[in-house]
Amino acid sequence: MANLKEIRNRIASVSSTMQITSAMKMVSAAKLKKAQDAITMMRPYSSTLKQLIHNLSSSLDGDSQNPYSQVRSKKSILLVSITSNRGLCGAFNTNIIKRTKQLAGEDYKNKKVSLMTIGKKGSEILSKTGKVVSSHDNLFDNLNYNDVGKIAQLVMDNFEEKNYDEVVLIYNRFKNAATQIVQVEPFLPIIPSEETETNSSADYIFEPSQAEIVNELLPKSLKIQLFKALRDSFASEHGARMTAMHKATDNATDLRDQLKLTYNKARQAAITNEILEIVGGAEALNS
Repeated sequence: MANLKEIRNRIASVSSTMQITSAMKMVSAAKLKKAQDAITMMRPYSSTLKQLIHNLSSSLDGDSQNPYSQVRSKKSILLVSITSNRGLCGAFNTNIIKRTKQLAGEDYKNKKVSLMTIGKKGSEILSKTGKVVSSHDNLFDNLNYNDVGKIAQLVMDNFEEKNYDEVVLIYNRFKNAATQIVQVEPFLPIIPSEETETNSSADYIFEPSQAEIVNELLPKSLKIQLFKALRDSFASEHGARMTAMHKATDNATDLRDQLKLTYNKARQAAITNEILEIVGGAEALNS
């Protein structure tokens, strides 16, 4: 059994760790509220705009007016992997990295796959594959639409120049503080769903022309789609970190209680041994 000093040191170490994890939990909980409100308010707008764009673009004559709807043979694929800049958030980053590697190695095995990483944790691991063409690790330092729009425009330009035939987003979709869902979302080309095509016969009056409206709104819609994905990932990160730190604090509390029990048992045993030694010495003197 460890001596009393070693146990006291372990108790102090675990207590210090518990204070850190508890503080990190409270910080993430405060940030989660703001991030959750942001993504909750953004989803209806993003969803409605995306549906409107699909509705309008599906009824255009030919793809020549809309380069982002051109469906080509999938020879070159760009995977946009969205992780966080910091760890201590459970399996948040691991799930994204694992899913990205699975897509690159299995689903698109015979394709030319390139990776774009957003977040330092993904960049550190995926850069070892040799497929990363660009990394953007500073977006989460000050997440805003303008900076995200520049990244989205870069992806759109590469697609329009036929450097990539398909672009896919991989990120954590926020459900609640304890649940994040790995989302694999097609970004380009824009392919209207069957439901959209069915409902595309609505009677609209266009001013100016339908093609001009689509060409004006489409880039904005794609930028908002990427911004929404980053917002989702940002909220998911804080939810995952809050949950992970809550579990870590509980585990540290249990370990501290066990160590205190062990310490008390060891101290009681030491006191008992001292008493026995005193009694044994007294009996030896009397005899």
